[in-house]
Amino acid sequence: MNGKIFLPKKEITIHDLKPSNIQTYCQLQSEQLTNHCPILLARIVYYDCLAKKHQEVINHAKNQKPLSRNNLAYLRSESWLKDFPPVGQVYEFSMQYPNLFVYFCPTGYRNEKAEYIQIVAEQPISQNVQEYIQQSAMLLSNYADIYLDYGRQKSEIKLLEQVLHRVGHQLRSYLALVGLYAHNLCFSLKQSPEYEQATIIRDSIEDIDNNLTELINCGQGEKLKVTPQDLRNLVVESIKTLQPLLDSKQAKISIPENSTTLLIDYLQVKQVFNNILSNAVYFSPESGTITCSWQIFQTEVLIKISDEGQGLSPEDMQKIFTPFYTRRPGGTGLGLTIAKKIILDHHGNLWAQSVAEGGAQFCIILPRTQNI
Repeated sequence: MNGKIFLPKKEITIHDLKPSNIQTYCQLQSEQLTNHCPILLARIVYYDCLAKKHQEVINHAKNQKPLSRNNLAYLRSESWLKDFPPVGQVYEFSMQYPNLFVYFCPTGYRNEKAEYIQIVAEQPISQNVQEYIQQSAMLLSNYADIYLDYGRQKSEIKLLEQVLHRVGHQLRSYLALVGLYAHNLCFSLKQSPEYEQATIIRDSIEDIDNNLTELINCGQGEKLKVTPQDLRNLVVESIKTLQPLLDSKQAKISIPENSTTLLIDYLQVKQVFNNILSNAVYFSPESGTITCSWQIFQTEVLIKISDEGQGLSPEDMQKIFTPFYTRRPGGTGLGLTIAKKIILDHHGNLWAQSVAEGGAQFCIILPRTQNI
């Protein structure tokens, strides 16, 4: 014995996959491809949006001698790639090497570079194997889109955290000064009839400061206080908060009778509903109806909030979740930005769309279980 220890290769299963694990997914696909005779080697080139570069995964069939260094260098050189053929088709090209057949199936193009599955076989592959390669390419393309969306969401979360911290700390500086004057005012008015009003000002500033602390920390995984919450009860509580605004416009909010339990941070998700419902009431006509509905699936719930207002312009659709963009007079332009961040940090999604009959609709997806 030469003293070397060979550990068995860890088997990758579909349960190991996450949106953030495209390399594992490609490894799994390449292993499944090499299980099909006569495939000797499967090579997958994909774009890693987090690393911001193209990567590769190579897998040889079991008990097969690895491809020579020169042949592998030829595959990597992409000198065989003459143009940008349509995605999802299998193409054969010459490797100028005896007894080897090489195939290429593009899965997409990013940054003027191809993503693809490459196959080296010991004999021509059958139509059935070609169809399997095409199915693998389609699945890989779909997973790459999910991974790209994950990368975008991660970038959005990072940007929103920076905005919240910057704005929060700026506001806290002003609050500290106002709070100091409020405390001094309370002290000097202890024997005055205005003492009660000064106390309300001081206590309100303290409440704002506490809420600001929650805002600065909002959405951070380690800060989320996740507990089981009834969806309908949560929406009802938000409606109670908005009752004065509803009464002033003689508007109403319609909600379903059914409900479900969500594992969420109650205060943060309530803030999302407060913001979206408040906007819906504000932009609704007099005596308008805001419709809140939800569809409950096995692992998630889809919530839709629609109003009867003027709807969303193309500019709104492009900027609606951008910090400081608002159409409400006196609005900060941070409400929907914060709402989006909270939903993303709960592993959900939030988007807006115009309704064909008129009005705007906000859609929220929240998982019914959490792994935070």
